[in-house]
Amino acid sequence: MSEWLDDEAGPIVRSYALTRGRARPAGDEPFDMITLIAAASRPRAGTPGIGPEHLHILDMCAEPQPVAEVAARLELPLVVVRVLLGDLLAQRLITVTRPRQESPLSKESLLREVLHGLQAL
Repeated sequence: MSEWLDDEAGPIVRSYALTRGRARPAGDEPFDMITLIAAASRPRAGTPGIGPEHLHILDMCAEPQPVAEVAARLELPLVVVRVLLGDLLAQRLITVTRPRQESPLSKESLLREVLHGLQAL
């Protein structure tokens, strides 16, 4: 029987295997795509639940990175990266900077300025 695998494809691991079947990150707040992630510390050798993907994220986030960039560079689905980030946050290995919530008044004034600009055209 012939193999259908491409030699350049490398090992194939299903997404649910990386997250141990979980589809949601631990914790209450989800990770927005623009949330900034920064490595806070390195895990001790043999820390349970920390795999090579977690370590790759920590290496990548020596400088703060948005969640979307982490997913793109890992070439993993966003949902998988969010679960992995939840693991790292639960272990206090990363810091998270969430986007600031804008007040409704600032959104309204921005829309008003855009409307005036369009009317001036």
